[in-house]
Amino acid sequence: MANYAKKDARAWAREHLSGCSSVTIPSYSADLKRLNEKGIRHDIGRVIDHGFKYTLLCSEVAITAEENARFTAWARETANGRLGLFFHAAFDTLEENIRAVKLAEKEGADIVLLSYPAQFWPTSEQEIFDYTKSFCDATDLAVMLFPIPLWGFERVHPAGMPVALVRRLLDACPNIVAIKAEQGFPLVAGLMEMYRHFRNEVVISCPIEGDALPLMSLMELQFSGTSYTQWMGDYFPKAFELARRGEWDAAMALYWKVQPARLASGAATAAYIPGTNYINRTNWKYMDWLAGFNGGPLRGPAMRIPDRWMKTLRQGLVASELPVTPDPDSQFMLGRFPC
Repeated sequence: MANYAKKDARAWAREHLSGCSSVTIPSYSADLKRLNEKGIRHDIGRVIDHGFKYTLLCSEVAITAEENARFTAWARETANGRLGLFFHAAFDTLEENIRAVKLAEKEGADIVLLSYPAQFWPTSEQEIFDYTKSFCDATDLAVMLFPIPLWGFERVHPAGMPVALVRRLLDACPNIVAIKAEQGFPLVAGLMEMYRHFRNEVVISCPIEGDALPLMSLMELQFSGTSYTQWMGDYFPKAFELARRGEWDAAMALYWKVQPARLASGAATAAYIPGTNYINRTNWKYMDWLAGFNGGPLRGPAMRIPDRWMKTLRQGLVASELPVTPDPDSQFMLGRFPC
């Protein structure tokens, strides 16, 4: 469990929030009525083996607060101190997020990635401020702020969460310790603005692997995440650490080696669906399965992944000379540890 006082959260993050964070989607039983413990423990073990320092326990997959706490407990026990755990504050209401984070705190979550519910429809910066502060006040955990166009805050300001609003939040919430800066995504304007203004106060994360490594020739980044890069094996943790040590050319050699996989997971088979502000988690689950993770079914509402995307993703790994399962795609929905 997190071993810092709330007032010391930023100092804790400066020291401990480093390296790369993956995303772990929970696995379910074949009838989707319960969590798949063996599949979850397997996936946590693989993340650790690939060199990730943290993982986000994804909750945008029709999971209850109680199940999420169980998910956290199994991850904590399996990790045994080798992996930090992000609670994903992505439940339907502020009240449910507060209830869920308190359960996750007891089971060993280390830090929060703060999302905003689809039903949250602010029309002023004050509403965004009030929601964020209410959540931060309610938890003793460190919080990573997450400005991104997914929330639709651009109706309030073109940046979604502009510098002035972030300034107010940092002053009001001492447990905001990091910013996952994606204002204006896919542009890097928000990242650069957050880095310029706040890098001496909180950890600035560039979660986009394709941007992070090139930018590290110009920026000092200690953490990247949370992001879905574990499907490329141990590549990103290795390359990120090389870049942090100043071995940027070696990092970029790895970067270009995996370009086919990067392109396959980008425009060709993008999990982010334009116009919907929605991520196809089935797409991500299949990418994991290709790399030896459990795979298996997800609860509805779940998107589908067409065969042509499966073929593109598989060939992206092959062309990048990254590990890929020889199992046929027909096994994906069963998972490696069906129950």
